[in-house]
Amino acid sequence: MAKTARENTRVIQIGDCRIGGGHPVAIQSMTNTKTEDVAATVAQILELEQAGCEIIRCAVPTMEAAEALSEIKRQIHIPLVADIHFDYRLAIAAMEHGADKIRINPGNIGSRERVQAVVDVARERRIPIRVGVNSGSLEKEIVERHGRVTAEGLVESALDKVHMIEEMGYDQMVISIKSSDVLMCIKAHELIAEETDYPLHVGITESGSVVTGSMKSAIGLGNILYQGIGDTIRVSLTGAPAEEVRAAKLILKTLGLRKGGVTVVSCPTCGRTQIDLIGLAGQVEEMVRDLDLDIKVAVMGCVVNGPGEAREADLGIAGGKGEGLVMRKGQVVRKVPEAELLWALKEELDRLGA
Repeated sequence: MAKTARENTRVIQIGDCRIGGGHPVAIQSMTNTKTEDVAATVAQILELEQAGCEIIRCAVPTMEAAEALSEIKRQIHIPLVADIHFDYRLAIAAMEHGADKIRINPGNIGSRERVQAVVDVARERRIPIRVGVNSGSLEKEIVERHGRVTAEGLVESALDKVHMIEEMGYDQMVISIKSSDVLMCIKAHELIAEETDYPLHVGITESGSVVTGSMKSAIGLGNILYQGIGDTIRVSLTGAPAEEVRAAKLILKTLGLRKGGVTVVSCPTCGRTQIDLIGLAGQVEEMVRDLDLDIKVAVMGCVVNGPGEAREADLGIAGGKGEGLVMRKGQVVRKVPEAELLWALKEELDRLGA
C-alpha cells in the first residue's frame, strides 16, 4: 500500500472540518454523558476541545437526545456527529436539529425504505453519512459464507451498504470498519483502501482500559496510518474521553502526522537512579500537557548518561543524589537541588513560551 493513499481519497465536509484528500487526520472522540443532559454534555465537549478533539460524536438513543443537539451545537466549536442505531426517525431528527454528520449501520436501521428516508434528508441538507460496520454486528449470512467473522467479510458488508446508498443517489460518505481483533482490523483496512476512495474513520473497537486500549490502538492504528490509510481516528478506551484524545494525539505525533505540543522522553529507571524518576516524569507530563510549544523535553534519571542521552531534546533535566542538572540542547546550564528540578524546568519552559 502506497504511503500516499490518504491523498487519493475524496474530500468530505463535516461542519467546518474537511477530511480526506490529504487533509490532516482528524481526531475524534465520543461523549459518555447522557446527551439529553445538555449542560453535562457541553461541559465534556468543551473539555475535549481543550484536549485537542476535532470532531465529537454523541449517542442519540431517544428523541429527547436528538432534540438536545440544537442547544449542544450552539455552545460548542467542533463538528457534531449523531450516533444512531435501530430507529431511522432518530437519524432524521438529529439532522433536523443540527447534526453535522450521522453515524448509522444501515443493516440495523430497518427496511430499504427507511434507509432511503434517511438518505433523502442527508442529501437535502448535504450532511455526510458515516457507514459503520463492526465485527460484532456482521450479518449472519456474511459470517456463514466466510465461515466466521473475517476482514473480507467486514469489507464486503461495508461496501454492500455503501453501494446501496450510492444507488439511492448519495455519495457523501465516510466508511468505518472496526474490530476488537487488531490484526483483523489492519487487514480489513488494507483491503478496503484498495476498493474505494471514500474517507475512512479508523479505530480499534472495544479495545479495553486506558493502558490496554492505548497499547492495542497504537499497534493497530499505527500500522494502518503508517500505510497512508485513514482520515479520522478515534482511540476507543474504557475511560475518560479526554484520554482517548491524548492517546490519539500521541499516535499521530509518533507517526509524524501531527506537529505541535511538548513531547516528553524519559529514560527507564536503573540502579543508578537516585531520585523519584517515575514521579518526576509524571509531573513533567502533567505540567506540559496543554502547552502550545513544539519542543522535546527529556527527563533523565542520572547525571552519568543524562546529558548525552538528552542531547537532541530542547530542554532536559537529569537527577543526581540530592541535586540535578538542567540542560538546553544537551548542554548543562544549571545545577539545582532535587526539590527544585521541576520548578527550574518550568522556568525554562516559561522562557521559551514568552
